[in-house]
Amino acid sequence: CQKKEAVDFSFNIKKIASEMTVIEALDGQLITNKLLMRPKVDNEFYVSDTENDILKIVVVNRYKDAPVAMAFVRNFGLKKGAIASSVAHDSHNIIAVGAEDESLCRAINLIIDNEGGISCSDAANHSFEKILPLPVAGLMSNDDGYAIAKKYTEIDKAAKDLGSKLSAPFMTLSFMALLVIPHVKLSDLGLFDGDNFTYIK
Repeated sequence: CQKKEAVDFSFNIKKIASEMTVIEALDGQLITNKLLMRPKVDNEFYVSDTENDILKIVVVNRYKDAPVAMAFVRNFGLKKGAIASSVAHDSHNIIAVGAEDESLCRAINLIIDNEGGISCSDAANHSFEKILPLPVAGLMSNDDGYAIAKKYTEIDKAAKDLGSKLSAPFMTLSFMALLVIPHVKLSDLGLFDGDNFTYIK
């Protein structure tokens, strides 16, 4: 897919909602809860709310140019920056969670530049950017296993330095697009209700 710009992650308000469906990630679990929460609005856009831990989650189609799917997720805990991954079961598009659009954009473009991987970015601190390339289908590396383990430990720590309290932020992120696991997930086509097996309008 083509590289993105920060504007691609602007969540336009079509109709101001008093509540919207929010994914609640559960530490160490594949299932998620479905919450109804009031989104934060800034200049007619829905934005991440770090105070209440309601962060923007996005899915970017890796196989064709398509609009970015956007929703909100709770419990990732990021206070700044963004994390992204091309390990995103089952379709393995690019999935990301972030506190700001610029950070989301940078984390995703790192993955696009490297033809797959896991990344983290802080738009306010460019030296913080990290990428673990996964050039084999965006899922695997052909590098030495010990070297990969070391890099993964470093990038896992970086995600936690951004504020995540999850025991394995990237592992949790990788299952946020797995539609067959209840109760709500995000695909490249939008939010999916696993209980009713329908997309949420």
